Order: sequence, then C-alpha cells, then structure tokens
Amino acid sequence: MELILKLIIFMPLLAGITNGIFCKKISNKHASIIGCSAIIIAAISAYIIFNKAGVNKETMHIILGTWIKINSNRIHWALYVDQLTAIMFILITTVSAVVHVYSLGYMADDKNLPKFLSYLSLFTFFMLSLVSADNFLQLFFGWEGVGLCSYLLIGYYYQKDSANNAAIKAFVVNRVGDFAFIIGVIMIILYAGSVDFDYVFSLSENLSQLPINILGTEFMTLDIICLMLFLGCMGKSAQIGMHVWLPDAMEGPTPVSALIHAATMVTAGVFLVARCSFMFEYSPKVLDIIAIVGAVTCLFAALVAITQSDIKKIIAYSTCSQLGYMFFACGVSAYQVGIFHLITHGFFKALLFLSAGSVIHAVHEQDIFKMGNLYKKMPITYANFWIGSLAIIGIFPFAGFYSKDLVLEAAYVHGGVGSFAFMLGIIAATLTAIYSLKIIILTFHGQTRLTHEQYEHAHESPQIMNIPLFILTAGTLFAGMIGFYILEINNPNGFFAKAIFNLHISTHEHHVGLGIQLLPLIVGISGALFGFYIYTNELYKSISDKMKFAYCVLKNKFFFDELYEKIFVKPSVCLSHLSNNFDKKIIDRFGPKGFGSVTRAFSWCVGQFQTGYIFNYAFYIVFALVSYITFILIKYLQSVGA
Repeated sequence: MELILKLIIFMPLLAGITNGIFCKKISNKHASIIGCSAIIIAAISAYIIFNKAGVNKETMHIILGTWIKINSNRIHWALYVDQLTAIMFILITTVSAVVHVYSLGYMADDKNLPKFLSYLSLFTFFMLSLVSADNFLQLFFGWEGVGLCSYLLIGYYYQKDSANNAAIKAFVVNRVGDFAFIIGVIMIILYAGSVDFDYVFSLSENLSQLPINILGTEFMTLDIICLMLFLGCMGKSAQIGMHVWLPDAMEGPTPVSALIHAATMVTAGVFLVARCSFMFEYSPKVLDIIAIVGAVTCLFAALVAITQSDIKKIIAYSTCSQLGYMFFACGVSAYQVGIFHLITHGFFKALLFLSAGSVIHAVHEQDIFKMGNLYKKMPITYANFWIGSLAIIGIFPFAGFYSKDLVLEAAYVHGGVGSFAFMLGIIAATLTAIYSLKIIILTFHGQTRLTHEQYEHAHESPQIMNIPLFILTAGTLFAGMIGFYILEINNPNGFFAKAIFNLHISTHEHHVGLGIQLLPLIVGISGALFGFYIYTNELYKSISDKMKFAYCVLKNKFFFDELYEKIFVKPSVCLSHLSNNFDKKIIDRFGPKGFGSVTRAFSWCVGQFQTGYIFNYAFYIVFALVSYITFILIKYLQSVGA
C-alpha cells in the first residue's frame, strides 16, 4: 500500500520532469504517452487508497525522510493520508487525467505539447504534495508550487502581451496573500515551536488564550495566526479583493482553466481552512470574517458573471462565486459541507470548462453574443453543458443539488452571520441560474451570429476530447448522491468523522424546515426560467438599457481593476521609474561610472608621458632636476633671509 501511495505522488513528478527535460527531443506522441500514462496510474492508485483510507478510515502516515534538521528539531517530508486527503486525491487525479487526455485533442497542433504536458503534470504533483502534507512547511512547498505552475500555464501563450500580463498579475496577487501566509507560519513556529499539524492543533486552545500586543492593541495569538492563514487562502482561492487574477487567468489554454478552477490552485485555500478546522474552531472572530468574505464574494461574483460576454470569463466568475459558498460553509463551522461542495463543484466545473473548450475549438470564438444555434452542430457538447449547468444551479438529482443545499442549510442553522450568508447565498443561487441559462441560450439556441464560414466549419469535438468528459458527466450525476447517501457527509460519525471538525446540521435542536430545504431548488428553477425567458426573447437588451449605471458597474467588475491600477499599479510604476532614474543618473554617474571616468582620465594623463621617445624622457628628467634644485634654492634663501 505504501508503494501505491508513492505512485500517486511521484508518477506526475516523473512525467513532468521527463517531458520537461526532453521537450525539445521527443515527439508529441511520446510525450502524450508519458504524461497520460503517469496520471492515469496515479488516478487508479488514488481510488485504491480511497478505499483504504477513505472508506475503511485507516489513516496512513509515511515518513519519506528528514527534510530540515536544526539542533534536535526535525521537519520530516512525509505523506499523510486521512479521509480529507483521500477524497482530494480522487478529485485531483481524476480531473487531471481527464484534462491530460482532453489536451491531446485540444492542443494537437501545438508544437510545444511536451512542455505543456510537463507543466500540467508538475501542477498535479504540487497539488498532491499540498494535500498530503503533515506539516505547514511541506504544505507551503506545494502551495508555492501550484502558484509557480499556474504562472507558467496562464502565460503559456507568451507571444501574447495579454497572456504575459495575466500571468504576472496572478503571480503578484498571490504573493500578497502568500506574504500573510508566511507570517502565519512564522508565528506558528515562534509560539508553537513546531510545524506539525497534530502538535499545533493540540495547542490551539492555549494559543487562543495567549495575548499578543500589536501597535498597542491586545489580540489573541491564535486569532492573528488564523487571520494570516485565511488571507493566504483569499489570494489562492480568489476571494473578493484578491479575486482580480482569476478572470484574467483565462488567457491560458482552456484545459488549464479547467484544472485550475476544478481541482488545483483555487481549491487549495478551502482545503487549508478545512485541514486546520480544529484550529479555526478556537477563533470564532476569524470564522465570522471567513463567513462574511465568502458570502460577499458569492454574491459579488454572481452579479459580475451576468454581464460578461466571454464564455470562459462567465464560468471563471462562477468559480469565484462557488468558492464563496465553500468559504462561508467553513465560516459557519460546516467544514465537511464546504469540502463536499468543493468535490461536487470540481466535477461539474471541469465539465463546463472543457465543454466551453469544445465550443471555442469548433468556432474559434469566445464571445457568446457572436454565437448561436450550435446545438445542431455540437449535440454532445450541448448535452454536457446542460448537465453541468443543471448541477451548478442545484437541480435534483445532480451533484450540486446535494452540496449547495447543505451549504445553505448550515448557514441558516448557524444564525447570526450565517443568516447573512444564507440570504446572500440564496440571491447568488438565483443569479447562478440566470447566467447559466444565458450561456446555453446565446451559445446553442436562436439565430447564429457567427460568420457563414465559422458556422459551416463548426463541428463536434473529436472522440479524444469527448470521451473523457463522460467521466466528468458521471461525477456530476452521481458524486452528490454518493457523498450524501453512501459516505454520509453530513453525519458526525460519517466520512469526515475524524479528519476535520464535523458539524451535524440536522440536529433536533436545529431542525431545518422543509421550506428552507427546498428554497435553493425553488430559486434555482425560478432563476433558470427567468433566464430562459429574457434571453430567448432578447429582453436583456432593454433591461441593460434601463439600468445603464448598474450594467456599467457590473460590466466593469465594480471597477476593481481600475481602482487597483490607480492605487497600486501606477504609483508602483512611477516609483520604479524614479528608482531607475536615480540608479542611472546619480548612483551610476557618481558611483561605478563616475569612478570609471576618473580612472580613465587619470590613465589618459599618465599615458601621455609614455611616448616611447628618449629625448622626451630626458626632458622629463631635466625638468624634474631643475624643479628640485629650484625648490631647494628657494628653501635655502628663505632660511638665510630669516
């Protein structure tokens, strides 16, 4: 079993290194075999481990070696697998395997396919390392690794300025969150004396009572630690304020978008909060902050998604919104529900993104207002879009119905800040249904707005792209039922009984009425019908004309990018120009270049005396002797006169 666990982690690493080193020498075919075989082996191994660690609840802890040794303190590189890790293994390897195979069709004409597959494999390895870590430093290794790979993949089309800018934007914004994360880890080392999860969690109660003075104000140490960790999560999981990189990340190839949004990168923040649930439970103030941020992000992103026209950006903002659901579930202590929604969301979001990729691959267009009537040309993609959309809306019996319903129930039961999250979540659920129908109606129905050549060229994707999507379709259809009925996610003695703090929602003291349970389904259906009506009859034009100000604000994403441009980007650029001028015109002029100029001038002067002619040297000697004798005579005459 230890070998199988190692296969999960190191097969993607081996494939990534092999394709990376030999990317200029091996063919696309050989790179495809290496990359896909490794990920498929890892995926099969993940299901075996899931049966042992997940279903049978047998925790596995394998120490691979000592990573850091300082005096008597040792930090091990280990693989820790409990129920939380096991279910994350399933999601990461399954989606990654689908994306790898799908990429063979989508990127078939790309000459740099080996390099692309190398990045995908390394991306998968770092995420697997993150979820299997048993300490904060090892987790941070995976955390930074997925950040690096996202930068490489978002900027994959480096010939485009927009792709380069998007990659830099993602990298910089994540560094802001990572800076806070590092502060949190440093505080853990200082106050706990260890980075091992189990040991740190055992000290949570003590740290929650240990005061710390910051700028004359007293806080509890654990509150600051948890807040710093959550700020890191906000950057990685694109919560409001640090969300600006996520839509721009669509500059990367569509398979990359699917992997980032469904199984890696953005899910890391939610995973971290769930992994540290036993610590966050002793910091109710930070939990309230998490719930509020998640709820606001949930509504904010759904509002923005309605006004977007780029098919990938609409789905990107839907990811941002769904992550908000996951976070406010964690904020009301329903961590198991947040992870449940993360898993179901991973399947239907990957399905939506890869289906969108099929559309883009067929018509070479991303603006849905320029599409239409594609259901005849792409029936399989059309069906997949409906399945994914019904799941994200929360229609029975699709996966999203079970997880989103539990998220909203948990918020309702919690009361207080949970009631606020519940209200915003219900509104966001309605908006989710509207923008989901917007994509379907404008892309697949009505009169086509494509050029004659584009429409005639449109066709269903090749089998290499369609067949892998059946796996995601199965996950979208059955993951919710399996989690709710078989794994009993909501049962305190169910799947996550020991891995994370488990809140049981449906207790006798907090019975949730049938009306509340059905409300998410009702608003989902209502929103879908409303979206179908306004986009079928093109009423969205008159609505946007009557609400120009609101439409402008939403279309421009609440002007976050423009605001950050003025507050951070332009001052930073001005400061960099000032620094550059100071460096070149002052430091260089009076420093290295100044000394160099003086040295060159002195050398030139000395060089004038080295003529090579004997009579010149004789003249110098005579001149020196005369000068010396004159000096002696003057001194002598002065002494006689005195």
